[in-house]
Amino acid sequence: MHSLEGKVALITGSSRGIGQAIARKLAAAGADIVINYRRTAGSSFAQAEELNKEIEAMGRKTLMVQADISEKSSVKTLFAKISETFGTLDYLILNAAKAPFKPIEKLLERELRQLVETNYMGNIFCIQGAIPLMEAKGGRIVFISSLGSRYYNPSYPLGSMKAAMESIVRDCAESLREKKVSVNAVCGGIVKTDSFKVLRQYLENVDKLPDDLIVTPDEIADVVSFLCSPASRGITGQTIVVDKGLSNSLYRSA
Repeated sequence: MHSLEGKVALITGSSRGIGQAIARKLAAAGADIVINYRRTAGSSFAQAEELNKEIEAMGRKTLMVQADISEKSSVKTLFAKISETFGTLDYLILNAAKAPFKPIEKLLERELRQLVETNYMGNIFCIQGAIPLMEAKGGRIVFISSLGSRYYNPSYPLGSMKAAMESIVRDCAESLREKKVSVNAVCGGIVKTDSFKVLRQYLENVDKLPDDLIVTPDEIADVVSFLCSPASRGITGQTIVVDKGLSNSLYRSA
């Protein structure tokens, strides 16, 4: 594992699931961690607190910040607190996501706005907020995508936003090149997180997939850690698929 000692990482939506695994992985590599959670009460806050204690026990500095990335003012406060506490940011991991499971044609106006404001605009707000903290010495931005960005799921409108953000990854990789900020994405396959319990209701037979095609949050975190390390210096503007080969074949024998 490459050392990330002395680096600072923000992982949006890091109180649970993939974001939590990424926070642990980068902390284990030596980075100080900004833990972002959306709600001030409930399980989101409780899990963020638990993660905070765990990372501090590793000897890392932490900063817990409640922020809803769909709100620009909330994002401004988030980055102001990072600037005040650390004065810099080396890694921005765009992991936070929120969307209903229902067909696009059935989305209510408020659901459609939430879909775009959180999963598209919110990520761009975060990129805009990170640039001033990164441009002095460069940095890495990693977006967490999913196979819904390229394969149809009848009740997964989030896939369209993931696809849009993969295009943003390509564009920002070029526009931020002179600032020495590299931008990449990790596209995860079927990952058993809290959302898997809901996904199985809409994606037929997904719960019958063999274990060797199921990706763990740690396996996503491993690739994010690699993209944050000097070993990834030759990679920019790319989306790396981590799906155990699930997307390699449309047909698999039982």
